[in-house]
Amino acid sequence: MPCSSFVVAVIDDDDFIRDALAALLPALDCKVELYASADAFLAGFERSRASCLLIDIHLGVVSGISLGRALVQAGFKFPVIYMTGSTDDLLRHQAHDAGGVAFLRKPFTPADLSGALDVARRREPAC
Repeated sequence: MPCSSFVVAVIDDDDFIRDALAALLPALDCKVELYASADAFLAGFERSRASCLLIDIHLGVVSGISLGRALVQAGFKFPVIYMTGSTDDLLRHQAHDAGGVAFLRKPFTPADLSGALDVARRREPAC
């Protein structure tokens, strides 16, 4: 049975990106939670209803890949979509190795995001 709602937790330290995704994701049939850092997400984790994480790789103190790896090691099964403005193929490889289901290079199109969300929805743990 499919889940009744798909909640995307956006973790990005750029206000503009968070605001843009907060406006776009509902049009892609997603609810949205916004976090400005890995620490903010971890502090709000107990209240989070996330089905999927959309994490910027360059978050500042704690990288998005480090956050994703820590969550996987702790046993959490969120599908993770990584995003970055970098064109570095090594980052793409690291994101994949960290359990990422998709990798988006900023700026990305709504169609790119929709495709990544489709992959995440197929990987979402059962409700």
